[in-house]
Amino acid sequence: MGLLSAFGRDRSLAFELTRREILGRYRGASFGMLWSLITPFLMLLVYTLAFGFIMKGRWPGSSGSTTDFALILFAGLTVHGFFAECFTRAPQLIVANTGYVKRVVFPLEILVWSMAFSALFHLATNMLVLLLLFVGVKGVIHPTALLLPVILAPLVILTVGVCWIVSALGVYLRDIGQIAGVIAAAMLFLSSAIIPVESVPESYRLVFELNPLTFIINQVREVVIWGRLPDWTGLGIYTAIACSFAVVGYVVFKKLRVGFADVI
Repeated sequence: MGLLSAFGRDRSLAFELTRREILGRYRGASFGMLWSLITPFLMLLVYTLAFGFIMKGRWPGSSGSTTDFALILFAGLTVHGFFAECFTRAPQLIVANTGYVKRVVFPLEILVWSMAFSALFHLATNMLVLLLLFVGVKGVIHPTALLLPVILAPLVILTVGVCWIVSALGVYLRDIGQIAGVIAAAMLFLSSAIIPVESVPESYRLVFELNPLTFIINQVREVVIWGRLPDWTGLGIYTAIACSFAVVGYVVFKKLRVGFADVI
């Protein structure tokens, strides 16, 4: 039950840490929390200018307009942004909170949940912006968009499992923090976030399909952009793998936690 303590005995602590982290990010800014909505709009403008107008990118199966391409691209980049934010922060997560390590009774695994919840908040704002823009362009929201939480939940579980392992190893192997950004960038360019899998040569397509972000990105586009139901079978398999990986990540974290205080 320690794996789900963020929803049980430690939920108030997880909520407080998440709230403090979100508010701390915008503390001192003139627009405060409004930046959580302004930033996605600015990101979309940059993506539209760079990929739509300059590079003349088009997505297979779409109308071919720059606006449609920008929305499709934005859907993929926001999903990757959630994972990348957590993954790049994970190696320094424990090291940056040495005060909690010294407290034997403090549930350190909550730090990963708090980080994931904070990133999930920004993912939610990005998805809200995506839906609002989709309404502005198409005049309607597909009912299937209500399935977004169901599709994103397995990614959150998988990300937490990965970050438990990475944050624990980051205490002992500080070099992980140096390559985390490179790995996150590789997962962007080797996923369907900016490149349609159908456009990839057959010999390299397997690499894209094995990327854990590709499936979720495709399913988000299915329910939001195309208005189709997700691949329930694939989603069930993905969820089972994500839950198994989360359990493994939690066990690894608990095993390695014993030496945190000595190393730090």
